[in-house]
Amino acid sequence: MRLSSLADYAVVMMSAAARHCGQAKITATTLSAETGIPLPTAQKLVSRLAAAGLLESSRGTGGGIRLARPPAAISLVDVIEAVEGPIAMTACAEHGAHDCALESDCRVKPHLAAVNGAVRGALAGVNLATLSRSSI
Repeated sequence: MRLSSLADYAVVMMSAAARHCGQAKITATTLSAETGIPLPTAQKLVSRLAAAGLLESSRGTGGGIRLARPPAAISLVDVIEAVEGPIAMTACAEHGAHDCALESDCRVKPHLAAVNGAVRGALAGVNLATLSRSSI
């Protein structure tokens, strides 16, 4: 499994935002400069992450962004699903119609919920507080 660049950038950006938790609001420009994420991408991510309820954003004088919850209350699964949508290892694990020719006779499909649950659980077990700590 590989994260998209956008999901990867979201994790990096949210980790940087977590390092500012409890301080004054920051801006997408600040996060872009700190992380190396291009400003247009950082702005796009701020919009998506705010829409998902992970960031609070305000405009104007005194405006900026901050985490909507404490870093320990925001997991990797929260960030990834805000950008990518629900965790699904294969298309047939998602709800809705699929175009897999093997789906009707697939013996693996009934077990994919357990696989998705394990991956989701592993991602849920890592939070921004952990990711934002300085490595020793």
